[in-house]
Amino acid sequence: MATPDKGIPQSILAGASCVVVIPHYKKGAFIIGAQYGKGVATCRTHNGKWSAPVFVRLEGGSFGWQIGGQSTDLILVAMNEHGLQHMLGSKFKLGADAAASAGPVGRNAQASTDASMHAEFLTYSRSRGLFAGLDLDGTVLSQDGDDMRDFYGANIPYQNVLKGEVPTPQDARPFVRTVARYFVSSRAAQ
Repeated sequence: MATPDKGIPQSILAGASCVVVIPHYKKGAFIIGAQYGKGVATCRTHNGKWSAPVFVRLEGGSFGWQIGGQSTDLILVAMNEHGLQHMLGSKFKLGADAAASAGPVGRNAQASTDASMHAEFLTYSRSRGLFAGLDLDGTVLSQDGDDMRDFYGANIPYQNVLKGEVPTPQDARPFVRTVARYFVSSRAAQ
């Protein structure tokens, strides 16, 4: 967001239902490929506030003429209620169960392209490595139950967390505040 010409457009942020942040999403391949990353998600609740975070995993595999390695900082933005409902499911495949496309960049970019109008998730990434692109088709996004238990101290259903029924723990407040700050400033700019 610090780079105006490369940031997520304010019109996208203003309409976001959920935000998933996966730093250091790793991809490696030599004919057979694998990708894996862990991160957190927060959703807008019925009262307009952002929920405490839930922990997620993004993982998948591939086969074909490929070689290389890449590390990507990845942000997925759920654009509609359908994307939110998919996130509340225990596990789904991007590209198969939920449409995902590369989101437009630039703070003043229009979000009315065909890709973003029909996508449930818009993806934003910053990559380092030797792969030329980022393809999330067939990649599974699921909750990370172990990290949820470690952080919250119990088996709290992630649906309850994303619906705002669980208070945001002290350690998660900087993340939730940051998402909320960009959302509020985007709404005010419209």
